[in-house]
Amino acid sequence: MLTERQLAESAYGLACGLPGSVLESVAQAVLTTPVAMLRAEISKRVPQHHHRDLVLKFLEQWRVEGSHLSAQAVAVALQTAAISVQAHRESQSVELVWTGPDAGVTTFRRTEQAILQLLDAARERITLVSFAVYSIPNVARSLVQAARRGVRLTVIIETPDKLGGEHEYSTIRALGDEVAACATLYYWPKEHRAVSDSNKPGLLHVKCAVADGEWLFLSSANLTQQAFTINMELGMLIRGGAMARKVEQQFSELIQFGQLQPL
Repeated sequence: MLTERQLAESAYGLACGLPGSVLESVAQAVLTTPVAMLRAEISKRVPQHHHRDLVLKFLEQWRVEGSHLSAQAVAVALQTAAISVQAHRESQSVELVWTGPDAGVTTFRRTEQAILQLLDAARERITLVSFAVYSIPNVARSLVQAARRGVRLTVIIETPDKLGGEHEYSTIRALGDEVAACATLYYWPKEHRAVSDSNKPGLLHVKCAVADGEWLFLSSANLTQQAFTINMELGMLIRGGAMARKVEQQFSELIQFGQLQPL
């Protein structure tokens, strides 16, 4: 038999995997919809299939193990969990991220490990930006898996072709066909860039990733195997606070106003 504490724990687990707006909609459905019609109502309210599967699993647990618990108790558990998770997400944590020799004094997260954590945590959207892209099978695999669970992928690269003088960085090909097929790709056209006194255009030199306006990975490291293994690179992985949303908004506006163009 499902206890009230177990219900609260299950609701919190559900809240960790869903946007707050979806959880609020589910709570309202629980309050206003007869149990026999609840599955159909959830199908209408939660169109994203991965989110819907999580909700239906939670409701099935209530039906099978907790039918003695009222709809009001379930709705309150969902709403309380949503508030708790939101408060946790807004409290910022920062970890330093490193590739390079171990000095033996301070332990840092590894660069590839940090960006994979961000990609695997994404529930709705990822924005990935890099100057150079080359030989990143683990990142490519995580991007494809994210797309398969319904995450919207936006990938912004320096150039759709090869970087000048560095023939190995063929950016589109380096992402892999699967990533290119499930992501929306953007680049910064040369005609939109300022030029130096020697007539050299500016570079898209950013290396970052954002997930759900909640996670921000910011690093000196390009998306290359060398940057993940033998270079000396320093960055940070930030969760919560306002910075991730601001970075996400910056690139969204660059797309909206045409500075970045789709491929």
